[in-house]
Amino acid sequence: MKKVLFLLNMGGPSNLDEVCVFLKNMFNDKYIISVKSNLLRKFIAYMIVSFRKKEAKKNYEMIDGKSPICDITSSLVKKLKNSDYEVDFIMNYTPPFAKDALKKYKDADEFILLPLYPHHSSTTILSSIDDVKFAMRELGLNQKITQIPYFYENNLYNDVILNLIIEKIKSKNLNPQDIVLIFSAHSLPIKIIQNGDLYEKHIQDHVCILSKKLQENGVIFKDIKLAYQSKLGPVEWLGPNIVDVMKEITHKKVIVFPIAFCIDNSETIFEIDIEYKKLSKELNYEFFDVIECPNDRDDFAKFIDTTTRNTFCL
Repeated sequence: MKKVLFLLNMGGPSNLDEVCVFLKNMFNDKYIISVKSNLLRKFIAYMIVSFRKKEAKKNYEMIDGKSPICDITSSLVKKLKNSDYEVDFIMNYTPPFAKDALKKYKDADEFILLPLYPHHSSTTILSSIDDVKFAMRELGLNQKITQIPYFYENNLYNDVILNLIIEKIKSKNLNPQDIVLIFSAHSLPIKIIQNGDLYEKHIQDHVCILSKKLQENGVIFKDIKLAYQSKLGPVEWLGPNIVDVMKEITHKKVIVFPIAFCIDNSETIFEIDIEYKKLSKELNYEFFDVIECPNDRDDFAKFIDTTTRNTFCL
């Protein structure tokens, strides 16, 4: 039987021409702009894209004119190649889109869908899964689908994060007891949480799990904080905002881990590593650095392979 693992993610511009494509598709997503009228959603998306595209392009120009998400995911797929199942990836808002990827595997018997989001949210996991199912219907595909759910509780995955944090400490010759660790997560409008989205609870639980794991491994930070980033628009969003947290911290030595992402993207390499690093200098920080996402690390690939084999019963 032919089995295929699909890694799912939001995507990101691979060049400056794709910036508008990315923004347009994202803000036309019913899970992102949750108004009932498709026409109204298109109008809102048009207004947001018109307002944001110029600044967004400038931001991407500062990170080599593209998001690294597709290149890193492609590298991760290559590491996962094996003789027991095939591996590919699908992006929500930029190529490779679901229909194009699925066409290559019409003869497959089973698909496993792994959204590369550790925590459940309608805006990420549900959106990605629905995107694939819609494409399958349009292509007339009826393969068996197995979904790997959120995985923030998985010990192998949390070992990857532990390794990332310890490696950062060692590479910078830091004493963790002299450092504040900020877990930064992408924020969501409060309304989405009030409608039953599990994201905030999963983030909070994950911070507790990682804090305990760090302590059990003798990695004791001066303080550990949770903050949210990337608020957009006038509605109420999850907080506290990372900018406010950075301003309130009196101990000016900080490392940030982007807890909500598995693959680096503009929110990590531009927003945190450029914008917030600039803010840290304005606030007279003695030290500020960002821990990279799991990306295409060997231990992250091992976690995915182990999880996939358990799911496929290989």
